[in-house]
Amino acid sequence: MTGWEFAWLDGLAVAAEPSWSYPEIARPLVRPAGSLLDLDTGGGELLAELAPLPPYTVAVESWSRNIPIARERLASFGVEVLTELPAGENEFDVVLSRHGRLPATDVARLLKPGGVLLTQQVGSDDLAELNDALGAPPPHPRRWDAKAATAALTAAGLRVTDVREEHPVLAFRDIRAVVHHLRTVPWQVRNFTPLRYERELARLAAVIRTRGEFTVRAHRFLLRAQRPTEA
Repeated sequence: MTGWEFAWLDGLAVAAEPSWSYPEIARPLVRPAGSLLDLDTGGGELLAELAPLPPYTVAVESWSRNIPIARERLASFGVEVLTELPAGENEFDVVLSRHGRLPATDVARLLKPGGVLLTQQVGSDDLAELNDALGAPPPHPRRWDAKAATAALTAAGLRVTDVREEHPVLAFRDIRAVVHHLRTVPWQVRNFTPLRYERELARLAAVIRTRGEFTVRAHRFLLRAQRPTEA
C-alpha cells in the first residue's frame, strides 16, 4: 500500500464521518496564506485537494513508501516534500496536521505570530472495541484526546480557539477489511499477523456473517489554535 487511498474497501467497510469537514475548514485558512506546512502529508492527497496552494508550501512525510508518491503528486503544485520538520522559526502562516503527529513545541516554533494551526487527530479510544474483540491490548497506552492535546498546545504558548470531539461509527462488513486495516495501521494491534490472531479473526468473521457487520467507534477530534501576535 502507498498513500492513504482506500477505494478498494468500498462496501467492505463503511465509516461515518465527523460532523465537520476538515478540508472545508482548512480551505479558507489556506487561500489567503502566503506560507503553509502540512505535517505527515501521506501521499499528498489532502494538499492536492486544497489547491491552489500558497506560493511557499512545504509538506513533511517520513514513511519511505509515501515519500515518492507525495513528491510526484505535489510536484506540479511546487510543493517541497521533506522527511523531517523544518529547522527554522516564524516560517508559516498555517500549519495543517490531519491524522498526523502534533509536536506542539515545534508547531509553535514554526508558526509566525498570528499564524494558525488546524489539526484533526485520531484519539486513543479509536476502534478500541476491535482490540477487545481480538483480545489484544488497548491501541494506545496513554490517553490522547481533545483535553490532552489542548493542554499540550497551551503549554507550548498557543491559544486554542476551537475544539470538537466525536466518535463516529465504523462498520466492518468483511473480515478482509479488518485484516487490511490492522496491517495498514500497525499501531492498532502491535505485532499483528493473521496467523497470530487466527482464532479471534475466525470468531469475528462468524459475527460478521451472522449480523452482516461488526461495528466499532472511531475517535476523532479537531483543534484550531493560534500563535499570539507579539506585543
